[in-house]
Amino acid sequence: MNFRPTEQQQLILQSVSAFAQQSILPNRMVWDESQEFPRALFAEMGQMGLMGMLVPEQYGGAGLGYFEYKVAIQELARVCGSIGLSMAAHNSLCTNHIFMFGTEQQMQRWLPRLASGEHIGAWGLTEANTGSDAMRMQCVATRDDARGGWVLNGAKNWITHGLSGDVAVVLARTGELLDSRGITAFVVERGAPGFSGGKKENKLGMRASETAEMIFSSCLVPDDQVLGEVGEGFIQAMKILDGGRISIASLALGIAKGAFDTALAYSKEREQFGQPISNFQAIAFKLADMRVQIEAAELLIDQACDLKERGLPVTKESAMAKYEASEVAVRVATDAVQVLGGYGYTKDYPAEKYYRDSKLCTIGEGTSEIQKLVISRELLKA
Repeated sequence: MNFRPTEQQQLILQSVSAFAQQSILPNRMVWDESQEFPRALFAEMGQMGLMGMLVPEQYGGAGLGYFEYKVAIQELARVCGSIGLSMAAHNSLCTNHIFMFGTEQQMQRWLPRLASGEHIGAWGLTEANTGSDAMRMQCVATRDDARGGWVLNGAKNWITHGLSGDVAVVLARTGELLDSRGITAFVVERGAPGFSGGKKENKLGMRASETAEMIFSSCLVPDDQVLGEVGEGFIQAMKILDGGRISIASLALGIAKGAFDTALAYSKEREQFGQPISNFQAIAFKLADMRVQIEAAELLIDQACDLKERGLPVTKESAMAKYEASEVAVRVATDAVQVLGGYGYTKDYPAEKYYRDSKLCTIGEGTSEIQKLVISRELLKA
């Protein structure tokens, strides 16, 4: 397999990198400290084609593949994990769910505005007491024949863009508890009666990426806003998460590369005992270990992208990529703080932000433990 970047991928890398340096870097700590979700920035990203990367051009998207998508997320996260996370959640979860399972009418209705960045997408699977145990969800949709739709009641937690999202794909129980065909996916628009935002989380990292509760109180969702068939929502969600794991792996890769860049540059500039600290084997070997881990994680991500592009099964490989890349991000970010020493512990240098942001990658869209469960199940199928 040849994973050398194409000319198009190199151009995307350069374009997104320049955008991140110009439009994100000067503001990243302001947004981080204030926990501001920079909504206007995503309209700019929409103009660049970053908000509908996987969406075909006929629906207003860029019509690109997973390798290009990986590069874009990586370069955003290399500067700010929060922006990379929000872009990934918008593309992989909400927008991609509508693209993969929506009717032609539904795609025409929602994808163009999502792809342009005019609308921000949210995706609601997780609940307060049912994180990894999604089939026990308590958010319920009850059939209302008189009004030609479904009535949603319940709440979703830890939702990226739970307050700011204009369009949300929401998974709700329409059948028996623990029935894999008892969950249905709905599209709910902001402003619908009974749909409101709840608590915004005060987080350790990824603080400029909004994470909040979505609340549904007798919220009527018309029949034409059901995605796919009734009862297929859980199966759809598992397929969506296969691609979502590639995006979080790419996010983790970008954070790891940003942390490494910071450590490498500092090690060449910082002098102790009359020479740069990069001359000392303790630091040089640490840098070598960091880089090897990054390269290995990237190869796993590229393998998953390749399989996804060719329409082949990718469940195990995307879980492997997400698991390894997220753990690597934490280790590399930790080592970057160590290389910078006391400066790494201050907000004057970006190492501490990479350190805080990295941990989310081992938790969001399936913890590292869940990735190992997915991988082991795939291995033991035969």
